[in-house]
Amino acid sequence: MAAIENLRLPALTPADVWPAFARQVAGWLASNRIVVRDAVVLVPFAALLVPARSAFAAAGGWLPRIETPLTLAASLAPPVTPSAEAPVGDPVLDRLRASVLLRRQPWALERERQDRRAFAHLVDGLVDAAQALRQAALARAPSARAAFFDAARERLPAPGGPAAFEALLLRVALEWAAEGAVAVTDVLFEHCPAAWIALRIGGSDELAEAVLAAANETPALLVDADGERAAAVAPQRWRCDDLEQAAQAAAAQVLQALAAGRTPVALVALDRQLARRVRALLDRQAVPLIDETGWALSTTHAAARLMALLQAAASDAGPDARLDWLKSWPPAQQRAGALQALEARWRGARRSADAEAADALWAAAQAHLQPFAARRERQLSGWLALLRERLATDGSLDALRVDAAGAQLLQALRLDAPGAGWQAAAGQFSLDLAGFAAWVEATLEASQFLPPPVPGAQVVLTPLARAIGRPFGQIVAPGADHRHLGAIEPAPALIGEALADALGLDSAARRRSRQRLAFAQLLGAPALALIRCRRDGDEPLAPSPEVEAQALASATRGMPWPEEREWQPERRRVTVQPMPRPAPAAADDLPLRLSASSVEALRDCPYRFFARAVLRLSEADELEAGLEKRDYGTWLHAVLHRFHRDRGGDDAAALAAAADAVTIEQQLDAAELLPYRASFESFAPAYLEWLAGRDAAGWRWEAGETDRGVAPPALAPQQLAGRLDRLDRGPAGVLQVIDYKTGSLQSLKARVADPLEDTQLAFYAALEPAATSAIYLALDDPKAPVAVEHEGVGASAAALVDGLAGELARLRAGAGLPALGEGRVCETCEARGLCRRDDWADGGADA
Repeated sequence: MAAIENLRLPALTPADVWPAFARQVAGWLASNRIVVRDAVVLVPFAALLVPARSAFAAAGGWLPRIETPLTLAASLAPPVTPSAEAPVGDPVLDRLRASVLLRRQPWALERERQDRRAFAHLVDGLVDAAQALRQAALARAPSARAAFFDAARERLPAPGGPAAFEALLLRVALEWAAEGAVAVTDVLFEHCPAAWIALRIGGSDELAEAVLAAANETPALLVDADGERAAAVAPQRWRCDDLEQAAQAAAAQVLQALAAGRTPVALVALDRQLARRVRALLDRQAVPLIDETGWALSTTHAAARLMALLQAAASDAGPDARLDWLKSWPPAQQRAGALQALEARWRGARRSADAEAADALWAAAQAHLQPFAARRERQLSGWLALLRERLATDGSLDALRVDAAGAQLLQALRLDAPGAGWQAAAGQFSLDLAGFAAWVEATLEASQFLPPPVPGAQVVLTPLARAIGRPFGQIVAPGADHRHLGAIEPAPALIGEALADALGLDSAARRRSRQRLAFAQLLGAPALALIRCRRDGDEPLAPSPEVEAQALASATRGMPWPEEREWQPERRRVTVQPMPRPAPAAADDLPLRLSASSVEALRDCPYRFFARAVLRLSEADELEAGLEKRDYGTWLHAVLHRFHRDRGGDDAAALAAAADAVTIEQQLDAAELLPYRASFESFAPAYLEWLAGRDAAGWRWEAGETDRGVAPPALAPQQLAGRLDRLDRGPAGVLQVIDYKTGSLQSLKARVADPLEDTQLAFYAALEPAATSAIYLALDDPKAPVAVEHEGVGASAAALVDGLAGELARLRAGAGLPALGEGRVCETCEARGLCRRDDWADGGADA
């Protein structure tokens, strides 16, 4: 073992620590008569290479070789290939191998048969423990690893008592980790430079210090830059009400730093959710940013497209899942008209002119998806091969390769260059399609997407451990509360804190020490802004213990910190610019065919008519929404129509048969329909009793679901068109229009109380001039069925046509269609956002 010399740097700012480090190293090399260019300097992570090399270059002369342990190892030897079943530190591959390993154990295989989720939990626990043990072993010289594992075996709890199962699993993890205790960095212990120098900053780099300790006769120097320090400049401390306000405060601090030239700016990601929100706010201001933290690969557009394919391929996939995939499928994107026609059909529209193209598109889509359903189970390697082939077939594979997130997705799933070790692991267990989709989703969730750096960006989003030692002009740290700057992830559940400390693993105490040292390094920045929220939802958040400890330490040195201040956004005076009421003219765009609903919209609010009938805007129906009241109304309309059309014999049996037949025809879920069907069962006897009275009075069903169209000369060129629910012929040949309703009986009575205000029955009477009677038939009242008659409906129809003729003449002459903003109609109008009702200059009539 080599004797390591130790040097401690004084507490310096990041701008000063590197020149001081370079001077100390140069002086030590000179005093030991070591050729500078033959020495190796190790820094903890790659972001420190540039400032370190720049400092040595500024001092003049030859430079030592400056590397991180990983970059040096990669340059000295090719990657090491462990055994085909050993852990390698890759979370995806290690979970595959752990699954294979556990399936060889009868006790674990039995657990999988009983509960797959419990088995997945076993796999996660095994991998976490094995990786922690392996990482600790790799931080030791290869010659010392056998002793490490022997000592660990002695300290492991015996497999007995209440925790016998966990103890057994931990022993499996230890032996598995021992099998995989080789890495590319092992070559460092064999390398023989003229001297080893390592920088300790933000805590110990155990691997680098182990290399120095094992250097035998090679001179070794450890330079410690973690001395006690007080803040170079008193930090700004801001307190915010919630996450959104904290994000605004952080974004404002970054923008102020950029404007003042304090660059580059570090945005420390203490709270990942908060950091993402800050990034979004900076994107709005077109601020380029380098993201060193990344986010879950599963949240990217590339992952969403891939998961849409797998969900659409499922045998029970609904139209929503299929439509989501089709909208991202390249062949469908190239046939937009066919896709629109297919979507319209699925949403209940009638076949359109593009119906054949829609049929061809859906046939091609089904053919593309069919191979996924060809076999119930496949090996994981087989699923991945099929997925790759399907992506290559439609051009998606090439599109993923040129997309930053797509390329990382292909790498995470090993769809390009999978490697022999991966193929071997993926070929040892089988999944059905649902299991494969779940595996893909979990893999993408566990994989990080790192966006490519933006050239020239002056803002760096980075974790706390990577913010130290870098020459930032300002550091902004949102999330400086007790949860995000204080709470520490515990050791793996199978190991526990006490055993982790005993084995020398990365315990919570060690992580807490590194966090404290890293935060202390931030205090050397020229400017530091600490931002915290008072609460996260309903949970209160306290100040960070790290911040409080540093404040106390500074106070003991006579340098008290400033108190937290309430953050207030910058306010600017703006001139209010309210919207005028819209009143568009549509003289040449009026629809030629008017329905009852469009005429009612014109009478209620001309602008609503403009949105519905002129612009033809409508809200898309949900493809897979649960049954609603209107769905029950549609079903009941169809049941009554079928019953009357085919009526004969036993009315009760015929009505029940019609209900069953319509349920099948409309492909309704019987379970979802059950509450409405129960209501129908109580309605049916009452309806048949009412019908018997109608029969006795001489009324007979004549027609139902009848399309009608008329062209009154006064409306030319406009026409009236619609569908009549039912026509009955009564005594003396009277023809009656019946409109089924499942709404409120009181609202129906209110409609006909003023006949000239009842648009619907008047419109239907205009469609059927021979009708001299019209009623609403309430079907959803406790006393249903109840007839509500519109008396004198012929006169109302004539008045409607006359009034409509005058209004259409005005519109054809160029009159506007104003938004009224009045009454109950406005409260539920779907066009309210379009007319900007809430932003009018006069506030509207009902404001």
